[in-house]
Amino acid sequence: MGTRVKSRTAKKSRQFVVNEKGAHTAVLLPIDEYEDLIEAAEQIDDIRHLEEGKKVKGKPVPLEEFETRLRAQRKLR
Repeated sequence: MGTRVKSRTAKKSRQFVVNEKGAHTAVLLPIDEYEDLIEAAEQIDDIRHLEEGKKVKGKPVPLEEFETRLRAQRKLR
């Protein structure tokens, strides 16, 4: 297999894994950038859950019960 790592200068240091045709197949990120992306994804997920919660009709539901419902619908891991 002819993959290799190619560096590209950008705002932050990112390295791309490319195949023998030069197509990007993966990216290597500095850990702080990766952690920022994970945090942002978690915040977006929290917002999505809040929006889903607004759609539940009737009386308020305890958080644990709401999370159980989302897991049952495969909307929460």
